Amino acid sequence: MTINRSSSDVIIKVTGLQKHFKGGGIKALDGIDAEIRRGEVVVIIGPSGSGKSTFLRCLNLLELPTGGTIEFEGVDITDPKTDINRHRQKMGMVFQHFNLFPHMTVLRNMTIAPMTLLKKSKAEAEEKAMALLKRVGLEDRHGAYPSQLSGGQKQRIAIVRALCMDPEVMLFDEPTSALDPEMVGEVLDVMKQLAHDGMTMAVVTHEMGFAREVGSRVIFMDNGQIIEENTPDMIFSNPQSERLKNFLAKVL
Repeated sequence: MTINRSSSDVIIKVTGLQKHFKGGGIKALDGIDAEIRRGEVVVIIGPSGSGKSTFLRCLNLLELPTGGTIEFEGVDITDPKTDINRHRQKMGMVFQHFNLFPHMTVLRNMTIAPMTLLKKSKAEAEEKAMALLKRVGLEDRHGAYPSQLSGGQKQRIAIVRALCMDPEVMLFDEPTSALDPEMVGEVLDVMKQLAHDGMTMAVVTHEMGFAREVGSRVIFMDNGQIIEENTPDMIFSNPQSERLKNFLAKVL
C-alpha cells in the first residue's frame, strides 16, 4: 500500500551523504540522497559491502559522515553545535549482536537508560519495561541475565529496550543475521507488529520476505550508492537496473 505524504512528514532527510575510509581510498558512501517519512518502513537491501550498515549508522552519527548533511526533525544533526545525544535518544537502534549488558538482568537492561537519560522514576521505568516485555511474551524473563536467554529472546529484549526510550524512529542493522534460522521468525514478528502500530523504521536486512511483506519502500544499494528505490512490489516484480536484477537472481 502506498500512502501519499507531504514533505512535512519527512522525519529524516539525507543530502549528499559521504563516508570515506583510509583517507578517501574507500568510499563506503558516495553521495546518498534519501528521505524517511513518519510511519514508513524503509527496508535497505544490497550485497555485502554495499554501504547499507554504514548508511544506517550514519543516521544517528555512530559513524561520522565525511560529507553531506543529515536532518532529523528539521535539525541538521551533522552540525557540530547540535546536541547529538539529545536527538539520538529519539532514535532507537537495534544491532546484529544484541549489545545487552551481560552483568545486568533483563529488567535492569531495560530501565537504566530511561532512568538515567529521561529521569524516569524506577517504578515508572519498570512499569513500562514490564508492559513491553509482556508485549513480546517475555515478561517471565525479567529477572534473567542475557547468558540465560536464547538469541531470539536477546534480540526481542534489545528491541523492547530501545522502545523504553519512546523513540520517534527505530533503526535495525541486520537484526536477524546472527540468529539461528528457527529464531528469525520470532524477531520478525515483533518488527511486523511495530510496523503495524505505525512506528517509523529503517531496516537493513537480508530477509527479502520481510522487505516484500512489511516494507513501504525498498532501497537497493551497491558500491556506496542508491541504485534503485521503489515500492516492494516494483522492486521485486519489476526491477529496472541490471545490478538489482542480478542481485535478486542470487537471493530469491
